[in-house]
Amino acid sequence: MREPALTLIRSEELLTIVPYSANHIRRLEAAGTFPRRLRIGSNRVAWLREEVDAWLRSKIGEREK
Repeated sequence: MREPALTLIRSEELLTIVPYSANHIRRLEAAGTFPRRLRIGSNRVAWLREEVDAWLRSKIGEREK
């Protein structure tokens, strides 16, 4: 069985999905409360879309409590 393709999102797209500044996202990553970035090149990072989506779903779940 074939694994589904992974989707990476760059910082520009991430900032359109998550309404936080780049600095705040770094702070959340450092605190372990946001998905960690992947270094995909010497000057390029990305996030797994599935992990960001799961983080957003968890925020929706917190709202419903």
